[in-house]
Amino acid sequence: MPSHRLAKIEVEGLEIIGYSIAGEETVIAMPGLDVCFDIGKAPDQVISINNVLLTHGHMDHAAGLAYYLSHRNFCGIADGTVVAPAGLIRPIQQIIDAWGRLDGNEVPANLVSVAPGDEFKIKPNLFARVFPVKHSRGSVGYTVIEKRKKIKPEYAGLNGPQIVELKKQGVVIDNPVELPIVTYLGDSQCVDYSQLDYVAKSKILITECTFFEDDHIDRAKAGRHIHIDNFSRLLENMDNEHIVLIHTTQRTPLRMVRKKLKETLPADIYKKVILLMDRKNIQ
Repeated sequence: MPSHRLAKIEVEGLEIIGYSIAGEETVIAMPGLDVCFDIGKAPDQVISINNVLLTHGHMDHAAGLAYYLSHRNFCGIADGTVVAPAGLIRPIQQIIDAWGRLDGNEVPANLVSVAPGDEFKIKPNLFARVFPVKHSRGSVGYTVIEKRKKIKPEYAGLNGPQIVELKKQGVVIDNPVELPIVTYLGDSQCVDYSQLDYVAKSKILITECTFFEDDHIDRAKAGRHIHIDNFSRLLENMDNEHIVLIHTTQRTPLRMVRKKLKETLPADIYKKVILLMDRKNIQ
């Protein structure tokens, strides 16, 4: 039996599974891309995913790291990869080592240190690009990008042997093309992320909006989270086709969250929003 009841949605043919309640747990997995954004308490359903992209070290996003790595080893799965901001690598290793001593068995791990501007190769044509977000010190977000090559128009009509001959001559016949698939902001206060073209043009944007009530504005500022009052400002210059909203607070019932979203967001943006933790999505 699975350890968690997770939400499950499908967007652009990609399955998104996860759980995200502010202060409790956040884990968002996309099996088709072989990535898990943050790990929460490491639900069984995400153990087989090879790459954890950790945004920051808060307990509700990172507590399950040791279990994720240890359980993969127990199940005979290859070492898990944890991609994390540079400042977290040493403490993560210390936690893993401590759990290994408690458990009596080594916990194997592939820890990858990243900084804003770095790219991590997920698959030969799939990369996670790292960018800074404003939350805790060193927090980052990730955009998963597919990289392709598109033949230049002047060579489009050539046959195979002609193309091979040009390549032998060292002629560059194609241009690189980047297709931003999904951006995950993690926890973040409101920032104009539209300045990052790959974020603004990601087909899917996974973003928090934690607080919705008037008397929670100060809570949002103190925790560097997004309040509904500035959620529209975050989205107004973005060109995402789908917006998956996560990290809502339990202080506000979901029916009120939906009501506030509809009242606050422009209609064209509201229709793009998918509330991950809507009861209809819970499996």
